[in-house]
Amino acid sequence: MRIAVVQTCPLFGQVAENVEAALMAMESRGADLYVLPELFNTGYNFADVGEVEELSESVSGYTLHAVTAFASKMSCYIVYGFAERADKLYNSSVLLGPSGLIGLYRKTHLYFRETLFFAPGDLGFPVYDVPFGKVGMMICFDWMYPESARSLALNGAQIIAHPSNLVMPYCPDAMVTRCLENRVFAATANRVGVEDRAGITLKYIGKSEIVSHKGEILHRLGETEPGIAVADIDLSHATNKRINEYNDLFSGRQVERYVR
Repeated sequence: MRIAVVQTCPLFGQVAENVEAALMAMESRGADLYVLPELFNTGYNFADVGEVEELSESVSGYTLHAVTAFASKMSCYIVYGFAERADKLYNSSVLLGPSGLIGLYRKTHLYFRETLFFAPGDLGFPVYDVPFGKVGMMICFDWMYPESARSLALNGAQIIAHPSNLVMPYCPDAMVTRCLENRVFAATANRVGVEDRAGITLKYIGKSEIVSHKGEILHRLGETEPGIAVADIDLSHATNKRINEYNDLFSGRQVERYVR
């Protein structure tokens, strides 16, 4: 299958314009699965919870309908991050396909001022079957907790779709380890640009990347410009957890000795 990471530079609060810019980038390169950044449609640096409430959407909102129309036209699958309005406000992502919504994930590990606006995710780390394989999702700061990727891998994920708004420099290299220790592929879609709002300045680092099950960086974008990167990958490689004839990453786990 062909995987694509889409690196965008959203304008805060300009939902229609941000969605259109992402779809135009996607139209330039064909793929089976596109991964877009965290909060790609709204921007990230909210001033207060009122802005989150104003810009959040249900899972059947404007963004889902616009992106599903693209998926239907192109016969593809898409993961994107958005502010979800439900019983609470969540920093969420969806997996959708030509027929619409397939799966929902809510960010488990909130970062920085997100803790003022969003509730921690309550859905665990689900994995979804699509025609080319098994897709799991995590969002941005989830990378800091190895349990996130490990939970997805144990649940059967072959590829981790990872919408992000990274400001710290560590994640692109850390995802190499996450893929290596779980023998899964990962697509980290980050954004670029600067948001200076409510007295807080955030500079996003770009470096969206596609990493193989062996920890190889197949593609990594730059730090300042929007772009799209694609790679052809064989997800069946992610089902083999053996390192050699004696070591299997999963059967070799000594669960009874780990701290809980």
